[in-house]
Amino acid sequence: MRKPLVAAFFALVIAGAGAAPAVAEPRPGTTATASGTATIRAVDFAGTVSLSNCSGSVVRFPRSADGDPALVLTNGHCLETGFPEPGEVIVDQSSRRSFGLLDSAGTRVATLRASKVAYSTMTDTDVTIYQLTRTYAQIRSSYGISALTLADAHPVAGTAIKVVSGYWKRIYSCAIDGFVYRLKEGDWTWKDSVRYTSACNTIGGTSGSPVIDNATGKVVAVNNTGNEDGETCTVNNPCEVDPNGDVTVRQGINYAEETYQIPACFGTGNKLDLSASGCTLPRP
Repeated sequence: MRKPLVAAFFALVIAGAGAAPAVAEPRPGTTATASGTATIRAVDFAGTVSLSNCSGSVVRFPRSADGDPALVLTNGHCLETGFPEPGEVIVDQSSRRSFGLLDSAGTRVATLRASKVAYSTMTDTDVTIYQLTRTYAQIRSSYGISALTLADAHPVAGTAIKVVSGYWKRIYSCAIDGFVYRLKEGDWTWKDSVRYTSACNTIGGTSGSPVIDNATGKVVAVNNTGNEDGETCTVNNPCEVDPNGDVTVRQGINYAEETYQIPACFGTGNKLDLSASGCTLPRP
């Protein structure tokens, strides 16, 4: 699980990355050209957040309204009260957690605060969704920053992606290598996880980073773990389990959990509704 550790800090220094932010790219948009209007598809830090122990992002769903309370997406294992137990699902838990909102260059421009944990689990997936005290419109009006949109369709293998870490202010570029039937780490098991190609060598502190489709600018997954030491199915060493129960270990390969299933579980006003049609998230 990609929480920040002293070892991760030293690994970053040894790698020569230091604490300097990655070069940010422009947000998806349009620009005028001599022949008309060309579409630019790129990614930067705007809308991502830094947590005390992880990364995250301000997110909205395709049907969210500007006046809805904004949400922050990160990992279940980034929850401030500790890892949810296998089978545990937390909903509507009071929280006053703070988040550092980043602009396109990775500069912290504001502190956002949660009103509650809307949803958190490490069962089947690894997500925490915080509800904030401010709306999308208020955040955009105050800081000129819009939320990232969660895609509501299953991601596709081969898609070019970026993993954007607000904690380290670093962007990793790679592609979706494929999908894992079951990803097992310690006592936890996740379903249909995203496996990256080797270029996304994420480290501690990148947990909860949005995984963004380069072509659409939408979030397709949330970064959560990688096999560090080549061990089998232990903490920080997840293993892949296929439908026949066969186990594969890929040392140095990193993973994320899909997010396309989340929008169906939130209705009008960004209210959680785990009984909604199409919602497959685990229930308490």
